[in-house]
Amino acid sequence: MPFPELNLSLGLTDNDGSVFYAGSGEGKLIVRTDSALRKHTITITISEQQVGSVFLRTHLKGVETPAEIEVPTYQMIVSDDKTNETEVYKVTRDTYFFKEQKTKKGLWSFLGLKFLAPKNFLFDNIPFEPLKEDMETYDISKYRNLKEDELTYSFKKEDQNIQIFAGDINMLKVEKGTSYFVIVDEKKGQRFIGDILYREKFLKLTPKVQLNIIKRKQVSKGVETNKQGRTDRLIYI
Repeated sequence: MPFPELNLSLGLTDNDGSVFYAGSGEGKLIVRTDSALRKHTITITISEQQVGSVFLRTHLKGVETPAEIEVPTYQMIVSDDKTNETEVYKVTRDTYFFKEQKTKKGLWSFLGLKFLAPKNFLFDNIPFEPLKEDMETYDISKYRNLKEDELTYSFKKEDQNIQIFAGDINMLKVEKGTSYFVIVDEKKGQRFIGDILYREKFLKLTPKVQLNIIKRKQVSKGVETNKQGRTDRLIYI
């Protein structure tokens, strides 16, 4: 078991009754004292800044849908209060669930040949978003779950299930009723996992993990995609 890190501070005294007194009221520097046990914090901040998109599997069997659908990604920043090192990642903030298939209106449908008309697919969005404040903060330290090549933080806010997922995005199987923040990096989540493990080891004590989620100005209710899974339009009403 690692020993806690001591937060050492410098003690001063003007009290001539103190055993540490060394002068005539000048408040000299006299001793180092252990003021407290200090526990460091890893901070994960999910921003409202969109920085691209990623294709995620739909994992639906027996339903004609795109194999993958396009999901926007946002900037995420990881830091800690000891190393002050900052790393930047991409993360999704929208969780899409299949709703229905539609036939796109056009010449083929006008002629009554709907089977030749291109198909579009509607997905409902079940995101997790701060409701009142511009930014909400959560202590997710105790919700950490590390498996082989996969790290998750799964927690609840009132009746909503939330999961932060780092790993192979092709292995993620979304469950209805859960909102996902899927971390996207060039090494199938391993860069983020290695970053967290490095900070935990360097900070010695199991650190506090603070999650900050910044509220977006606009959040879609759903998305309409083409057969290839690319976004045709976002639905806000």
